[in-house]
Amino acid sequence: MNRVLDLVRNKYFLSVAAFAVWMLFFDRNDMISQYEFRSQVNKLQEEKDFYTRETAQVKKDLNELSTNLNTAEKFAREKYFMKKDNEDVFVIIKEAPKN
Repeated sequence: MNRVLDLVRNKYFLSVAAFAVWMLFFDRNDMISQYEFRSQVNKLQEEKDFYTRETAQVKKDLNELSTNLNTAEKFAREKYFMKKDNEDVFVIIKEAPKN
């Protein structure tokens, strides 16, 4: 017990403890800020991965559309509901069941 009191009364120990408390809780780059920054980085990395995958998919679709005319016609019909002059297009929308 006496040794603990000597440690608490030591000016170097108090200086290091005060510095540690300041750096962990009160500094601009404290632990809470670092955790928030880390979570923001992870979120941005997930978004980057998503957009990278989407870009690759769009490039693949663009390559298919520019090389194959049948694919371009199918894409126009499915995505933009385009039709030939003598055709009728019926759009069927499935509704979610009401509970």
